[in-house]
Amino acid sequence: MLKTGILNPQLASLLARVRHTNTLVIADRGFPFWPGIETVDLSIVDNLPTVLQVLAAIRPNYVIGKAWMAQEFLKVNTKPVQKRFITALRGASLKFEPHVDFKKRVPHTIGLIRTGDATPYANMILESA
Repeated sequence: MLKTGILNPQLASLLARVRHTNTLVIADRGFPFWPGIETVDLSIVDNLPTVLQVLAAIRPNYVIGKAWMAQEFLKVNTKPVQKRFITALRGASLKFEPHVDFKKRVPHTIGLIRTGDATPYANMILESA
C-alpha cells in the first residue's frame, strides 16, 4: 500500500507515463471534456482540490520545463491570485496566450487532470523537461 506521494492510482499511472517534452493539463472545474484524452477527475466540490494544490502535489516528482496559461487569466484575476500561480510555476518558462490558442494545445497532451478550482482561467498546460 502506498503511504506517501500520489495516492490516486489513476493519477499516479498517468504521471508515470509522462516523458520528456510530453504535456499535461491541470484544469479548473469548468474545463470542457476532451474525447480521446485521458482525464483524471479529482473534483469534489468547489475549490477542492484547486489547480495549485494539484500542482504542489505533483511538483516533487515532475520537472516542468515550460508552462502555458490563458492571457484572460491575467485580465480577470487579482494581482495576488496571479502572483500565487506565477510563484507556483517558478523555474518553468511561463507563457500567456489567448485562450483560443491555449485550447489548440490540449489535443496534443498526454492527459488532463480536472480539479474543482473555481478560479477563472486557472488552467495550465505543463511540458515536462
